[in-house]
Amino acid sequence: MADSNPLLSEINSAESEPSLDSRIELFIGDFGCAQFLQAFLVSFSWFFDAQQTFITVFTDAQPTWHCTQLNDPHNSCNSASNVCQLPQNSWAWDRPRHTSTISEWALQCSPSFVQGMPASSFFMGCLIGGLALATLADTSLGRKNMLFLTCLIMSLSTFLTAFSSNIWIYSILRFITGFGRATIGTSALVLSTELVGRRWRGQVGVIGFFCFTLGFLSLPAIAYTQRAHSWRTLYFCTSIPTFLYCIMVHFLVRESPRWLFVQGRKEEAIATLKHIAPINGTTTKTPLTSSFFSNLSFEQETRNVDLYSAINVLVKSTWAFRRLSTVMAIGFGVGMVYYGMPLALGSLDFNLYLSVTFNGLSELPASLITLVFIAKMNRKTSLLVFTSLSGVFSIMSVLKGTHPIWKTLQIVFELVSFFSACSALNVLLIFTIELFPTCVRN
Repeated sequence: MADSNPLLSEINSAESEPSLDSRIELFIGDFGCAQFLQAFLVSFSWFFDAQQTFITVFTDAQPTWHCTQLNDPHNSCNSASNVCQLPQNSWAWDRPRHTSTISEWALQCSPSFVQGMPASSFFMGCLIGGLALATLADTSLGRKNMLFLTCLIMSLSTFLTAFSSNIWIYSILRFITGFGRATIGTSALVLSTELVGRRWRGQVGVIGFFCFTLGFLSLPAIAYTQRAHSWRTLYFCTSIPTFLYCIMVHFLVRESPRWLFVQGRKEEAIATLKHIAPINGTTTKTPLTSSFFSNLSFEQETRNVDLYSAINVLVKSTWAFRRLSTVMAIGFGVGMVYYGMPLALGSLDFNLYLSVTFNGLSELPASLITLVFIAKMNRKTSLLVFTSLSGVFSIMSVLKGTHPIWKTLQIVFELVSFFSACSALNVLLIFTIELFPTCVRN
């Protein structure tokens, strides 16, 4: 099995000394009620993250249409016609125009890059936001403040998106949403796992995966109940709960004591531990003071606490850059399937609400497998198996067939591919946390 928590080589040399993790676990335990509640509250941010990631599947869906002048002998309209080549009065949308951005802004004949601009803008925002904000969670802001900030940006921009007047403003606001959303998953995953002992980090990390699945599954439910209403309603329905969640994070979530110690903020870290310990029912004979954590093996990490030193560790250290490059390459391939499959469900000849629901349900066994076997999984072998399965079934899902059963097989192939991509992504996220130390983990 891969090393469960490889750190800087100089930190590894100090493993025989008392570690910060061992002292924290000695005082509050490795996993208790308080840690579970904190981890669950933090991980629930994935619920709202999933909603904004896949919301365009419904808001930007290609609407169905029908011919209107069926009794006119000169009418050339039929179900196989190209709507862009038909007279405007010979066809109509099946549902009101305001149910989709495509029909409301008459984008049905626009180039595909225009129709896909909102989704592309969202992921471009994710890319830039990830590069710009991730180091702040490791340095000046910390995990909790970054989680609060990103959720707040996402909720406010999502609310404003509902007032978009055209595709361009809509795309800009989706970009801002993606920018804000970029570090929600990483901040939540790192913070939730740093609140518990080492042997529980894999299992606690999976809580976020379950919350993401629930958020994904909530979308078709909300969209179906609002299918006759404007696409803007979906943004209202998802932005307001996210804002309320931000308030809960601000007042109820505690910062990672490990990060506080690495930053030299020992008194705040001790206050956090004193808050958690009584709830867990743990006690020690030694009073919790700064001397309790003196001469620990984490001291080397405190040299990497500013914005640019965290980047330098990743870029200039050979071991870190090699690991980072590998993780990015694997993440690129897995992400193409994990995000591409659900966003392309509208192109399949199948009910959109059921397709998204089936994809969401396929995440549940993926998260369950990760939860049960994460402690026993060989990370490299698991990634190889899951990525290979995902690639093979992705290819099979786009093959064409004439047999009536082929449409059903396409959905099955797509679900297997998506399930494998989910499993691969879950393992990759846990593995990445184990590959990097606190000072650059986000």
